[in-house]
Amino acid sequence: MKIATFVFLIFTITLFSQKSGMKQKDSIAYYLKQANFNTNKLNYKNSLIFAQNAIDLAEKNNDIIYKSKSYATIGYIYFKLHKFKDAIYVLKKSVSNFSQIKPLSEKASVYYLLGLCFLEEKNALDAEINFNKADTIYKNENDFQAREMLNLQKGIVYKTKGKLELARVLFEDILFNNDDNQDEFRTKAEALYQMGTIEAQFERNSLALNYLNRALLINKKNVDPEQKSKILLAISLVYEKLGDKNKSYDFLKNHIIIKDSIYNNINTKIEDDEYNQFKEREHIKDLNQRKKDLEEKEKNSKFSKLISILAIALISILSLLSLSLYKNNIIRNRNNEILKEKNDELTIAKNKVERAMKARSDFLSTVSHELRTPLNAINGITHLLLEENPKETQVEYLKSLKFSGNYLLTFINEILEANRIESNKIEIEYINFNLKELVNNIQNSLKEIAISNGNKIIVNIDDKIPDNLIGDPTKISQILINLINNALKFTSNGFITINLNTEALESNFSLIKFKISDTGIGIPHDKLESIFESFSQGSIEINRTYGGTGLGLTIVKNLVEILGGNIIVESKVGEGSQFWFILKLAIGSKQIVNTEKTVDLKILIGKKLLLVEDNKINQMITRKMLESKKMSCDIVDNGEDAIELVRKNKYAAILMDVHLPGINGTIATEKIREFDNKTPIIALTAISLNENRDSLLGFGMNDVLTKPFEPENFYEIIAKYV
Repeated sequence: MKIATFVFLIFTITLFSQKSGMKQKDSIAYYLKQANFNTNKLNYKNSLIFAQNAIDLAEKNNDIIYKSKSYATIGYIYFKLHKFKDAIYVLKKSVSNFSQIKPLSEKASVYYLLGLCFLEEKNALDAEINFNKADTIYKNENDFQAREMLNLQKGIVYKTKGKLELARVLFEDILFNNDDNQDEFRTKAEALYQMGTIEAQFERNSLALNYLNRALLINKKNVDPEQKSKILLAISLVYEKLGDKNKSYDFLKNHIIIKDSIYNNINTKIEDDEYNQFKEREHIKDLNQRKKDLEEKEKNSKFSKLISILAIALISILSLLSLSLYKNNIIRNRNNEILKEKNDELTIAKNKVERAMKARSDFLSTVSHELRTPLNAINGITHLLLEENPKETQVEYLKSLKFSGNYLLTFINEILEANRIESNKIEIEYINFNLKELVNNIQNSLKEIAISNGNKIIVNIDDKIPDNLIGDPTKISQILINLINNALKFTSNGFITINLNTEALESNFSLIKFKISDTGIGIPHDKLESIFESFSQGSIEINRTYGGTGLGLTIVKNLVEILGGNIIVESKVGEGSQFWFILKLAIGSKQIVNTEKTVDLKILIGKKLLLVEDNKINQMITRKMLESKKMSCDIVDNGEDAIELVRKNKYAAILMDVHLPGINGTIATEKIREFDNKTPIIALTAISLNENRDSLLGFGMNDVLTKPFEPENFYEIIAKYV
């Protein structure tokens, strides 16, 4: 494990900080220096010899400090040789000697190395104990860099224990550090690798690939081949889960190449028999007797015969191994041919799936766009008829028509939103907002729906939640509104409870748990796994009784995962349900000031507008809606005429349809902005999958009204700009 380089660095820096005039201590220092030099050169055989000489001399002089350092050096060599049990035994000796003197940074390094050894031995409990001991010493010495390394290992311990949220917090703290040095690059790359493997466990493969690719990018800065090898292997496994065999095979091949390179470079690694001979030497105190024994063995003819027999055996083994490798190579070539054929088949299948997905996306986008235009006419005419004092017998029919139009609009919006999420066209905002105010506004907006079913909404917000957070309030609102609406729909004469609690609060972030509970009909246990699937509502009977599209919870699940959370559902039939998730939100430093002003619709009276719309029915409806508020308008059906009218006349505002014959609304807006930057231009669009508000505003429009629009919102936006 390359992380151990940190321990070696501290040993190298501090090993010769104290010089003594005594010849014996100079000799010990020399042996330790040679041991570390040979370790760097991967010459472990010489390294062990020099380290043992240092121990022998330190024990002879009863020098506690040098005994501690010598045992630590041997422990580090054992660690590099992957002899973790032997390393633990020797490092405990080092700690025992260090305990007799004032705590030093070397002692913290030994605890850290012990923790690494226990991790390799799958002993997370002892690893955590030793990491905590090292942390205590580093806190006293204010060693930030060392504590960053410790946080990385603690995160790995938490991950091993299954405490993934705690591990995730430690890894993300490491990523916030802005230091740019070799050790920090290695630490950040390791933290990103660990985050990627956590996401892979939850099958969040896109997020996993994001973390792993960032880890691979940072790894290039520290040139750590072992770390790069395991990152490539992890990426290969994620692509295998995604069914992309080509990419999986490519990353796996690169992983194997690097592994082979690492193995070929370590050509001076100590052999097992040499290592065992060295272990025997540790228990022999009389060096002269050992020398004599070796001389006698060399004279013994049986030893020479044994060497000859072993040589013959070795040649035989190598011959068998060569034959085995030859056969394996033939088998591998055959498998590669089969794999290539399968990969070609998978590539063809993948291309077919991609074309089908694109066709579906284009179909849904086109259908939703085309449905909005006639739906705008239906909702607009219904609104106008309701305002013209219809007969009492007609009111019920018009209200039913308005309800059906709104229901169809909700269905179209949810299909479009689900398709947009699946197409990865959702971006996360990071802006300042007040979460408490956001939840209270949502409660007020849904109060009438709750009262209509005899329900009561209860909000409990933890006082520890900061007033100013940084995140995406729009997506959080979508999640909460969908969950609360769902609870209201399946609950009558009951309670819907919204709980917000602080799970963790640090100087720069807060972990907040959102929980929405209801006392409704509940969900059967066998349906809990499928309720987040598209168009799933538990049963046909529930769909007929309560209505709905079955897309709300699908959208909720996808949005929660995009924001870095994981939604959980618990329910009992007849007792109710509860949905909860945890989000990590950064704490902002700005004070949020509410700048919203109440719009007075009286200012609309007498205003003249230009309506650019090619649909005759929409022209009629929009003109009627404007005239109902005592406004007037000119109407054109193309962008060219609109540009000429704006040149000759002064309008309070321009209502610009985006899709027009000839030049479209966006190009017409750009042309108008070349000579008029003051007149407000409001886009009217049946927005599709490939459009978004920001792209339209980028052409010079002041705001966007989506068809079919709510009359109240229509008037308020116009009043805002005139």
